[in-house]
Amino acid sequence: MKLYSALFVLSLIWGMSFMFIKVLLEIFDPWQIVFLRCLLGIVTIIPLFLITRQRVDWKRLPIKKLLFVGFLNAGLPWGLIAWSETFLDSGYTAILNATTPIWTTMMGVFFFSVSLQWKQWVGVMIGFIGIMLLMDVDAPGLSKNQLLLGIVLMLVATCCYGYSSQYAKKHLQHTTVWITASSTLFAGMLLSALMMFLTDGWAVPENPIHYNSVLSLIGLGVFGSGIAYLLYYYMISAGSAEFATLVTYLVPVSAVMWGSVLLDEMIHRSAYWGLMLIFAGVYLTGKRGTKKNVLNLEHDRSA
Repeated sequence: MKLYSALFVLSLIWGMSFMFIKVLLEIFDPWQIVFLRCLLGIVTIIPLFLITRQRVDWKRLPIKKLLFVGFLNAGLPWGLIAWSETFLDSGYTAILNATTPIWTTMMGVFFFSVSLQWKQWVGVMIGFIGIMLLMDVDAPGLSKNQLLLGIVLMLVATCCYGYSSQYAKKHLQHTTVWITASSTLFAGMLLSALMMFLTDGWAVPENPIHYNSVLSLIGLGVFGSGIAYLLYYYMISAGSAEFATLVTYLVPVSAVMWGSVLLDEMIHRSAYWGLMLIFAGVYLTGKRGTKKNVLNLEHDRSA
């Protein structure tokens, strides 16, 4: 029961993260949002790290590999997701984020010598059909070029998730989840700070910070970036990687629901067909075969 409760809470948190980003974009630029959410996530995790008295062998930490995973698993994709939400509604970005396991599969095939069974190849093709269907929708208030740019940004972000997941699986298996989570947020904060410097993002926001923005920042940083990581890794350790990836199916539904109720977003009907095809593709690509080298999707990421 605890595992299912964690799964439900995590789907609500990560589903709301897309809505929080949409609200924060009224005041902050994408890289400012990434920096703040990473900072708040670290502030959340470190006290828990100290309270639980985690031991760290600092001399044996693979610093470069941890930073690389952090850049590709938080800093870059979170910036791209926030940028995409300047064009897309939060519900659309959440639907596209659900393609992460499919891209994880493809990254494994292209870069990590992973082989797939025919069912998994069918799943990949079905998932791509779902993406193509999303590209053909008529999003309210958007030109076709804006829609396509937003979709491309989201797909690049999910590719980053996919590659970093495979890389972490190969190189960081013996690193504790506490170190992986905190270093991921730290690397994301470093990258976003650099991008803010290059884009003049350190300037004080022109629009005033209102009550909703503060709540969204707390929700995105403390819960969406700090608590959510701990819940996700808890489900992996107490349950299984397969169980944890069930959140892939729940997050888009949660995000569409929150966006509709709280932001009055409208999702085109054909987008739901795209979502169903993506779900089918994710299910098939995540099917485990009897071969030892068949991909086991261990990681799914969110906004």
